[in-house]
Amino acid sequence: MSETISPPGSLPRPPHVNVHKRREARAAYVFLAPWFLGLFVVTVGPILASLYLSFTDYSLLEEAQWVGLGNYREMFFEDSRFIASLQVTTIYVVVSVPLQLIFALALALALDRGLRGLSFYRSIYYLPSLLGGSVAIAILWRKIFGSDGLVNGVLALFGIQGPGWVSDPDTALGTLILLHVWTFGAPMVIFLAGLRQIPQSYYEAASVDGAGRLRQFRSITLPLLTPIIFFNLVLEVIKSFQSFTQSFIVSGGDGGPADSTLFYTLYLYLKGFKSYEMGYAAAMAWVLLLLIAGLTGVNFLASKYWVFYGDTK
Repeated sequence: MSETISPPGSLPRPPHVNVHKRREARAAYVFLAPWFLGLFVVTVGPILASLYLSFTDYSLLEEAQWVGLGNYREMFFEDSRFIASLQVTTIYVVVSVPLQLIFALALALALDRGLRGLSFYRSIYYLPSLLGGSVAIAILWRKIFGSDGLVNGVLALFGIQGPGWVSDPDTALGTLILLHVWTFGAPMVIFLAGLRQIPQSYYEAASVDGAGRLRQFRSITLPLLTPIIFFNLVLEVIKSFQSFTQSFIVSGGDGGPADSTLFYTLYLYLKGFKSYEMGYAAAMAWVLLLLIAGLTGVNFLASKYWVFYGDTK
């Protein structure tokens, strides 16, 4: 029988050390068990179940019937409201995200000039991000932009008869875009943190060379902030595609008027919990997942052309 030979200069490990390590490993598994249980029961299980249901006709009240790609075929070739919801959501994301990031960056630049009570202002400006997705703010927004709301009240002081902003198909989506821009707090705080990391010596050297504020912003601030811009862009695109509460409350839960505020997630909700077409709703959820994943991947691929990390591009 061969014996295990220890490497030269090493001492054999006492048996009690191995026993102690095995006990630590068992304790670790015991403490991790609730997390793994939650991962598979609450997350992985429902994800796999929804993938299966996306290929079925399921109404919650009857047994699921396998239809293959029928839900996806109907979605892209027969359902005009699905296409409308996709168009509305795309316009919302394409317009609101850049406007929000521009506004947040402008405000961060203003706050970065060393105002007194910066912490107070930072907290105040962050509040819209905390409250913007709430039902209360959506109701308030609907009141403000109603036919007899605050906006039209101010316009009436100048003799202007304002429209019913949330009841007009031409302006209803614009009010939701404005609400999204108003929730600028989170990206603003991140921009402000990024601005504080840029060495002041760069600006001092640029001033000595005769560069004005605009040139300093274009040549120093903007390039060094590109990682922060990219981070905020990815987060806000994902967040915007998942917007639901604003559209549901402002439109009265139907995406009106004339489907002008029919967000993708709202239509998913209507299919799943109003029409009880759970299989169709599951298919919509997977399309949304793939759409967000695809756009995120495109953003990461395109980032190498405009995002600067130190001396690399």
